[in-house]
Amino acid sequence: MKDLNSKEAVVVHQNAFQKKQERRRWWIRLLVQPALFLLAGAILIAGLGVAQRMGLISAGGGGHSHGSALGKAVKYICPMMCTPPQTEPGRCPVCAMELVPATSDSSKSDSRSVRIDPAARRIANIQTAAVTSRPLTQTIRAVGELHYDEGNLKTLSAYIDGRIEHLYADFTGVEVQQGDRLAYVYSPLLYSAQVELLTARKTVSGSKSTTLAAVREANRKLYSSARQRLLEYGMTEPQIGEIESTGKANSRMFLYAPISGTVIEKQAIEGQYVKEGQVIYQLADLSQLWLMLELFPEDASRIRYGQKVEATVQSLPDQTFTGRVAFIDPQVDSETRTVSVRIVMPNPEGILRVGDYARATIAIPAGNKGNSGGMYDPELADCWICPRHPHVISHNSGTCPLSGQPLVPTSRYGYVSQAQAETDALTVPRDAVLMAGQHSVLYVETEPGRFEIRNVVLGPTCGDQIVILKGVAQGEQVATRGNFLIDSQMQLAGNPSLIDPNRAQPLSDQEQSDTILAALSSLSPADRSQAEHQRICPVTKMSLGSMGAPAKVDVNGETVFICCEGCRESLLEHPQKYLNIIRTAEATGRTEGSGGDMDLPPLDVPQIMLPDDSLPPLEMPIEIDPEPLPQNPPAIDLPRTAKGKQQEARQ
Repeated sequence: MKDLNSKEAVVVHQNAFQKKQERRRWWIRLLVQPALFLLAGAILIAGLGVAQRMGLISAGGGGHSHGSALGKAVKYICPMMCTPPQTEPGRCPVCAMELVPATSDSSKSDSRSVRIDPAARRIANIQTAAVTSRPLTQTIRAVGELHYDEGNLKTLSAYIDGRIEHLYADFTGVEVQQGDRLAYVYSPLLYSAQVELLTARKTVSGSKSTTLAAVREANRKLYSSARQRLLEYGMTEPQIGEIESTGKANSRMFLYAPISGTVIEKQAIEGQYVKEGQVIYQLADLSQLWLMLELFPEDASRIRYGQKVEATVQSLPDQTFTGRVAFIDPQVDSETRTVSVRIVMPNPEGILRVGDYARATIAIPAGNKGNSGGMYDPELADCWICPRHPHVISHNSGTCPLSGQPLVPTSRYGYVSQAQAETDALTVPRDAVLMAGQHSVLYVETEPGRFEIRNVVLGPTCGDQIVILKGVAQGEQVATRGNFLIDSQMQLAGNPSLIDPNRAQPLSDQEQSDTILAALSSLSPADRSQAEHQRICPVTKMSLGSMGAPAKVDVNGETVFICCEGCRESLLEHPQKYLNIIRTAEATGRTEGSGGDMDLPPLDVPQIMLPDDSLPPLEMPIEIDPEPLPQNPPAIDLPRTAKGKQQEARQ
């Protein structure tokens, strides 16, 4: 029985031990195995990083380096050209930008293009877009101010000396209608003129048939003269007729509103004596206002008479008002360098206020023809327009009711009867254009990996698109990202680039730029002839005159011209080398040296200066009792810095 119990105890003990082992293995599988996988992954990533750092593999993948793929050494350049090409990847020590491979298939490149291999293209993230033709509308935006329409201003002044008895429009801002009474004026001269009229009328009516004809004619002229004098004194025909019918003279008369509008100025008060011609009221018809804009000359040259303008005013931002261009100033303001443009703005409800600011937008077609082409406006198609008032539009010929001039067809101002397809424009993304000064270039991918530089003429910018007037064709692929890197490759290859797009071009009479001609003209005739024969600087391979007047250097008894004084040291250090370059260029008729690379001295790699660590550490501040300082305080031995020790050593 004891043996049986001991065996059972052993079995129980063994089972417990096995469960403990299984539990331990389960924890190992749960914790140790993932840790081993993480450790292996970290080691793999670290190994890949070290291999990429050593140049064994590239960042673009593929398991091989650029050098092994192309069979030659890879140089890495800074996109901003801060430092000379480096043999290892990394970051530029000046601008901290990532260095990119500078390898290109130069065997298939020419003086106007560069080839980028697929691996370098992926690293540089070069992207392209197609040149498209689309109908674009350029929007010109300007800020202006509302003014009175000068054609709708009227002044009511005194026709004769007198005294103002009563003012019916007794404050500024009164709205009046044409023919309303504005003032009541007393004038003794007016009374005398009315008496003369009545006397002359009585004389004419009392003339008998036996009176001489000459006397009757004289009396009639006297009557006409007296009547005309009253008209010039400001009386109306009904007022004169009333005097003649009643036969009584009146020394007082009413002044009536000449137009419907608003009193914007009241320059007299009741009881005031006024002289002939003195202003009493200034009236303005606010049913139409002027919006005065100031545009840049290049924008003003693209708009035309009668063109529609949309505007929003500051006080009513939720409403849009329309008007038409009435006048474009033919002169440029000498101070602001802008052109004044006048817009006629209808204001039938009178909600627009003089002096309010407005934001105006003018939409014009951005096609290649610009302002020289036709413009389609459905409101002006096959219509007639007044040459002075663009808001007077008619479907038939006739006369302008405001100016009395005959209406002219809208085609006179370039408006067509239907929309034209030739207003489409060639556009590229704005990021595709590289601009420096007056130069604008694009890089066109003529075939896979080959990017060719193109000088282009730019048109207006419309949003994120820019119009190209000359230099590319529809459907061509242009670089939109990475084009700065392509430009740096062109510079390294000695080809034309953004900085010098005319580089490597012969100096012929037809192709010489004004800058080069001006630089060469400063030389004597003999020196200019020799410089034109030499054509290039042997050091930089750039055209003589492209950097100003060429410098003249005597090398081993021969006269050599260089582009600038910076090349003198290199020329004198290796004279025979550069003389051979000149002879080779003259013999082959080329304007560039072999390889096309500039032979300039290498730039020194900038050194990063670390701060001086020899300064003593800062200590915690201590509290000082506010006691008066002694007259002769003892000298305090402060800790000496490294700079102070050097000064003591010199002393």
